[in-house]
Amino acid sequence: MPPPPPSRPPPPRGPPPGGAGAGRRAWRRLRRRPSAVAAATVLALLVLLALAAPLLAQLTGQDPNTYHDDLVDSARGGVPLGSFGGISADHWLGVEPGTGRDLLIRLLYGARISLLVALGAVAVQMFVGVAVGLAAALGGRIADQIIGRSTDVMIALPMLVIGIALTAVVPPDFPRPLLLVLVIGLLDWGGTARMVRAQALALRGLDFVDAARLSGSGKLRIARRELLPSLAAPVITYAAIKVPTAIVAEASLSFLGVGVKPPTPSWGQMLSSAQTWFRADPAYVLLPAGLLFVTVLASTVLGDAVRTALDPREGSRLRVGTGKEHKA
Repeated sequence: MPPPPPSRPPPPRGPPPGGAGAGRRAWRRLRRRPSAVAAATVLALLVLLALAAPLLAQLTGQDPNTYHDDLVDSARGGVPLGSFGGISADHWLGVEPGTGRDLLIRLLYGARISLLVALGAVAVQMFVGVAVGLAAALGGRIADQIIGRSTDVMIALPMLVIGIALTAVVPPDFPRPLLLVLVIGLLDWGGTARMVRAQALALRGLDFVDAARLSGSGKLRIARRELLPSLAAPVITYAAIKVPTAIVAEASLSFLGVGVKPPTPSWGQMLSSAQTWFRADPAYVLLPAGLLFVTVLASTVLGDAVRTALDPREGSRLRVGTGKEHKA
């Protein structure tokens, strides 16, 4: 009788594969998705135009807060003179009804506010959510229950209503963009904390974490040296998905009049003031609404592509039954 084949040792239970190789593979997957490339191009163009807003204002000789009373028809309540909202060689997208301010420059400065608030709020959400999620996963049972119930309360709170209340009672001299970053970021970290806690609990039982614990590493060192590198991919993915939510939240608060205050331009604020002009000057409504729609759509598409690139199993699930092979 032949001897039985030697049994194979079980695969080592270590940290998930990562590092520079995993990053390059994710980058290759991302580049092979035309929708991701198009969304990234649109967002990069918007960011570039927003950063270049002061330069473009100097090149065109316009200012976001300079009134041009001679460009609006006072007899008709301030409707821009000329066709398509007052488009001319000096004002490429027309002027704002009632004030005559250049619409292109105000849209670009509004993009700076919207993108800055969204990225800052997501950064705050990720910082607080990761810290709370790791504390719940590495703390004791009582700490986990207390943090878990607190997280459930934060998720259940109506962020928009609480945001309106908080922004309404803050002194008017407090910087509004910073206030929006803090309000949106500190009210919407519950989902991040829950995701990080679930991932950390799954990683906590692996051998590399047990080895670090047996070597004398404390909880803070385990979180910093062992768990955080493995959590980078899901956290980045979740952050990319949360960016469009933060953009909509800023626009909603500014639309309701409790966000960015005039004369600082914001897309939500422009939409709020455009309510009375949508019949007389449709371009004043369509331009900020269109930019907001394109930005949110591109951010959503890119966030979904990042999720699939960092976790190819997501893409494989979508192709089950199609007969197409997924090559990493």
